[in-house]
Amino acid sequence: MRTLSKSVLILLGTLALGVVPARSQIVSYKDASGKRVFINADPIPPARPSKPAPSGTAAAGIASHTTQASFIASSAVSAAEEANREKITQMVREVSDRYRVDPALVRAVIQTESNWDSRAVSRKGARGLMQLVPGTAQQFGVSNVFDPQQNLDGGVHYLRMLLERYNGDLDRALAAYNAGPTAVDRAGGVPRYRETRAYVRKVTDSYFRPGSDRLPRAFDMRSIYRTVAANGRVVFTNE
Repeated sequence: MRTLSKSVLILLGTLALGVVPARSQIVSYKDASGKRVFINADPIPPARPSKPAPSGTAAAGIASHTTQASFIASSAVSAAEEANREKITQMVREVSDRYRVDPALVRAVIQTESNWDSRAVSRKGARGLMQLVPGTAQQFGVSNVFDPQQNLDGGVHYLRMLLERYNGDLDRALAAYNAGPTAVDRAGGVPRYRETRAYVRKVTDSYFRPGSDRLPRAFDMRSIYRTVAANGRVVFTNE
C-alpha cells in the first residue's frame, strides 16, 4: 500500500480537528502527473446552463413566420406592380390603335426606355414611360410628361411620325427616336454612336423575341390625320 505523503497526512489531521470551516469540504483531483491532490475549498459552483436554442419545431415556426411575412409583403408589391403594368398595357393598346402602330413595338420601346416606370428621369432630362425630352413633349402637346396617358400619346405619335419619315425602316426610326432625326439623316442610317446602336439592338431584340405578340408590320402605312371638332373634341382618322 502506497504511503501517504507528509503534507497529505497533515491536511487530513487538520480536517479531523475541525479547523476547516464547516462550509468547506474536501475536494480531490489528479494533477498532470497523475498524483492525487486533496484540498479544502468550496465546491465549484455549477456552470449556469446556457439558454436552450429553440427546438426544431419552434425554430422552424419562427423562420416560417418571418418567411411568410416577407412573402406576403413581396406578393403585395408584385400584385400592385402587376396591376399598374396591366393598366398601362391597356393604355398602350388604345394609343397604338389610335396611331396604327404595333402595340408590341410600343411595349418594346417602353421596356427599353423606362422599364415601365412612369416617373423615370434620364441623365439627359428625358422623362416618363417613353422618355420624352421637353422639346418633343411640347411639340406633341404633352403638358405633364409623368402622366402615363399623355406621355404615351406623345411618344407613340412621335414614333409613328418617324416610321413614316423613314418609310417603315425600323432601325432608322428607332435610331431617330434615340439620337434625333438630324443625326440619322447626317449619318445616312443608324449613327455610329455606341448608345444609339445598343438602343436599337435592345428594342428590336425585345420586339422580335418569341412570344412578343408582334403584328406582321410595325405600323399601318396609311396616314393618320388629327382634327379638332367644333366642340373641341380631338378626332383621329386615316382618311
